[in-house]
Amino acid sequence: MSDLFDLAGRVALVTGGSRGLGRGFASALASRGAHVAITSRTIESLVDTRRELEAFGVDVLPCTLDTARVETIQPMVDQVLERFGRIDILVNNAGSNVRKPAVEMQPADWDGVVDTILRGTFFVSTAVVRSAMSPQRYGRIVNIGSGTSVFGMPGIAPYCAARGGITQLTKALAAEWAADGITVNALAPGWFKTAQNAVLYEDPDWVAGVVARIPAGRTGGQGDLDGALIFLASEAASYVTGQLLFVDGGFSTGAMSAMPRRP
Repeated sequence: MSDLFDLAGRVALVTGGSRGLGRGFASALASRGAHVAITSRTIESLVDTRRELEAFGVDVLPCTLDTARVETIQPMVDQVLERFGRIDILVNNAGSNVRKPAVEMQPADWDGVVDTILRGTFFVSTAVVRSAMSPQRYGRIVNIGSGTSVFGMPGIAPYCAARGGITQLTKALAAEWAADGITVNALAPGWFKTAQNAVLYEDPDWVAGVVARIPAGRTGGQGDLDGALIFLASEAASYVTGQLLFVDGGFSTGAMSAMPRRP
């Protein structure tokens, strides 16, 4: 029986691949043999990621992209096509956040977050499917959500709106593209330390409070997302589409996660 999780020879595109979760996603795909195009707003920020991925013996293409600026999307896709000829796997990871009370949010705050996450995910996906995925019978799109794809949190209203929109966008595109052999799913990480939330982790009381609500007893660490991503990108998930998969140590179980531990 062939390895359903083998990605050797596949071509993957990971937006926001210079650091954090995006860099981890790109590394996971490369570790299974996929050639990877990675994007960031600047080429310089991709140097270390490119070096890390090339150690797996795959081809790596760094590209500039600002998902909030639609005019930068098609040139990036064309660059990937020129190098690899197609895109098999798309991971829509690029994101941003602004932390303010809702009454202090300005239109520019809203636009920056929602355009980068939700609008960008839509237009990157449509550009890839139109140009690089539709001619074939294999396509895997993995959108990146979060707990806020389902739950609300104070102080980050635009982010919650954008991630909630990712859930519905995933379902809509899954329904539209299933007949073309393209699956569209969303991966929702729990609490993982990233550049966007690092300021929260500076408060040990906050960390302790979060961990107390995670049945697994810890926040997410390196490699915890790899298996779920590889599954959704692989042949093994050919009949899985329109789904939101939480990888959060049980945090999203809700009331049960808030119960005190037994001694």
